[in-house]
Amino acid sequence: MSTFSYQEFTTRNLGFVSQAEQDALRDACVFVCGTGGMGGSAIMTLIRAGVGRLILADLDSFEVSNLNRQLFATLGTVDHDKAMATRDQCLQINPEAEIEVLGADWSDHADRLVQTADVVINGTDDLSASLLLYRTARINRRKVIDAYASPLPSVYVTGPGDPMPEERLDYPTQGTLWNALTPEMRDAAAAAEAEYVLTHSSSRHHVDLSLAGEVIAGTRSRMSFAPMVIMAGTLMGGEALQAVLRRPHGADYRGWFLNPHTGKVERPMPGFLAALMRPLVRRQMNRLLAS
Repeated sequence: MSTFSYQEFTTRNLGFVSQAEQDALRDACVFVCGTGGMGGSAIMTLIRAGVGRLILADLDSFEVSNLNRQLFATLGTVDHDKAMATRDQCLQINPEAEIEVLGADWSDHADRLVQTADVVINGTDDLSASLLLYRTARINRRKVIDAYASPLPSVYVTGPGDPMPEERLDYPTQGTLWNALTPEMRDAAAAAEAEYVLTHSSSRHHVDLSLAGEVIAGTRSRMSFAPMVIMAGTLMGGEALQAVLRRPHGADYRGWFLNPHTGKVERPMPGFLAALMRPLVRRQMNRLLAS
């Protein structure tokens, strides 16, 4: 077996990053909450880029249904704790990495975890967890890298001075404790995100709308497809690297959508165009829910 050398491991990074920047990556810490689909793809990007410290949190185990898109899901990790299995595989790539793993109790340590990290990646699809991450990140002046629940890959970067998604998309959760949400709040937040995605991207052209209606109505699990999930997670990991290296971001707090079907980037519409589109999108969503 070859002896591991961090220098040899990262030698082909040089040219994309300087030696000083590679040293910064080695010293950096990224907190990834949710190690499944997009979170797992972001983690793969970070560990292979040579990020030296990771904090991984997840409360689930891998399932067979995860095999279609989650990079750390294999037949060997099915039924294993996601965060632990992800850590073990990361150490097969960089055995010198320092990786802290947490389960369902991560929320009890949210302040410490966010303070420790240079940047936070939201890989969870749970609204309560997301609110806790964003609110804690704002208090501790940390950026959060995220993506929309969209049929197209997407990414957005929310700084401590930017409006959080619950503010920007006007969730009814504002002023409510993260762990005191009602089912109605969750449904309204999911609908607000879906409305934003359908207004500002061509997502409706690339997914079965009848099934999307079931997702919006909460009667079907979210659809996930490997190209969308892996590309979105890679974009998230890339923005986290930009944050660590103090380079300009490609996305802001509104983000953008990547359309691999047309080879185009779809950016948010100007406000007046979005205002014209919104009633049409709402009617379409109402028809989907009614059907």
